[in-house]
Amino acid sequence: MTKADLVERVAEKTGLTRTDVMVVVENFLEQIKKSLEEGQNIEIRGFGTFKVKARKARKARNPRTGEEVPVPDRKVPVFKPSNEFKAVIVKQPL
Repeated sequence: MTKADLVERVAEKTGLTRTDVMVVVENFLEQIKKSLEEGQNIEIRGFGTFKVKARKARKARNPRTGEEVPVPDRKVPVFKPSNEFKAVIVKQPL
C-alpha cells in the first residue's frame, strides 16, 4: 500500500476530500520524523511505538574482497508494534 492508497481509503471512510486527507497524512508523518529527529519517542496506544536506537561502531566485511570495512556509530529509527496490533496480524493467515 502506498501513501496515495492510504489517503484514498481514509477519504472514502471519512467523506473528506483527498486533498484534506493528504494534508493530514503529510503533517502526521512530518511530525513523527521531527519528533524522532529531536530524540523523542512516539507512542500510539493500540498501534505501537516509534523510537531511535543507537548502533555501535563495528567492523564489517566486503563480501567480494573479504576486506574489513569500518561501520561508524549511527542512529536508526525502529518501530515496535503493540500487543493489540500484533494480535490482529497473527490472526491473519499469510
